[in-house]
Amino acid sequence: MDNFRYYTPTEVIFGKEVEKETGETAKKYGNKALLVFGKGSVIKSGLLERVEKSLSAAGIEYKEFGGAKPNPTLAHAKEGVKEALAFGADMIIGVGGGSAIDTAKAIAHGTANPENDLWGLWTKKVPLTRSLPVGAVLTIAAAGSEMSDSAVLTNEEIGKKAGINTDFNRCRFAIVNPALGATLPKNQIAAGVTDIMMHTMERYFIPDSHCDMTDEIAEGLLRTVIKNGRIAVEDPANYDAMCEVFWASSLSHNNLTECGRGKDFSVHKLGHALSARYDVTHGDSLAAVWGSWAKELYREALPRFARYARKVWEVSETDDEKAALSGIEKTVEFFKSIGMPVSLKDLGINPTEEDLKALSLDATMQDTLKLSRIRPLSAEDVNRIYHKAIG
Repeated sequence: MDNFRYYTPTEVIFGKEVEKETGETAKKYGNKALLVFGKGSVIKSGLLERVEKSLSAAGIEYKEFGGAKPNPTLAHAKEGVKEALAFGADMIIGVGGGSAIDTAKAIAHGTANPENDLWGLWTKKVPLTRSLPVGAVLTIAAAGSEMSDSAVLTNEEIGKKAGINTDFNRCRFAIVNPALGATLPKNQIAAGVTDIMMHTMERYFIPDSHCDMTDEIAEGLLRTVIKNGRIAVEDPANYDAMCEVFWASSLSHNNLTECGRGKDFSVHKLGHALSARYDVTHGDSLAAVWGSWAKELYREALPRFARYARKVWEVSETDDEKAALSGIEKTVEFFKSIGMPVSLKDLGINPTEEDLKALSLDATMQDTLKLSRIRPLSAEDVNRIYHKAIG
């Protein structure tokens, strides 16, 4: 087991109607909050109004800032920084899913560092040494941003999507009411289930590590998401199933399932290149390439893939290679069963050779970054994976 640092400072308030506790929780961190949300579903559902009433009751001033996009953009975050500075915000609260929360994190960084370019901070050209407190009122189980140290933005001007990992991304609090998931479209729930699984699997398939406790947590989380994800997609009003999926979302991306091993987000790199260039849903982009990625690399991590098949999918095959392939196939079939795309064709993308080359260079930062801790993947290797994913 490798040395590791585990840090999860987020206070989680979980259960029915807990959004009414937003004000009492938030007043520990400031007096003026910029509320970041998306295109208005939180207004239609009445959630934003409930959050605002709670803030007012706690004596917290607030200002609304809507318009967060499914793939959060740098330009929108910069507008949020201007709004936060003009308002004098001393904390940022994301109300929604990962897009709203990631946008809130970006605004917090930019507001605390108005003298620096936000993209420069995001790409680490400028050190990030301070930020504002961020809170989250979660509406969808997917990105895990409410407890993670990560956030992602798309720079539309240059067509690049990039993430930043820093403890400044850790939300001070997360308000999690799984009942809010009942209003979500099924495709959003399915994409969320996929993202939760990916956050766990991106940490799981790393060879030559001995982490029994971490493995058991990851495998249990995956089994739980698969079982309850099916139910939640078919019946979003099933509160018990939605609770399991929401809690798994938080645990999948708060670093718990990487303790002693670390992580390998190569599938995310492939997906980010797709969503930046084609603006496809994040979870969809991951499901579309995962099977091709797995078939490219499983032999170099055969014991891991075989264990995954047996522990997560109850594959009884004794031959490791046959077991591994069965586990890969069962995963792809699961994605299909909940309505997820499993190829670029399913995404509605028909790339040319030039398109594939450009995607491969985007994913590997112009072939300067080798992806994967299983086997280093060059732009040429990534191009081959995209080719296999065409469908």
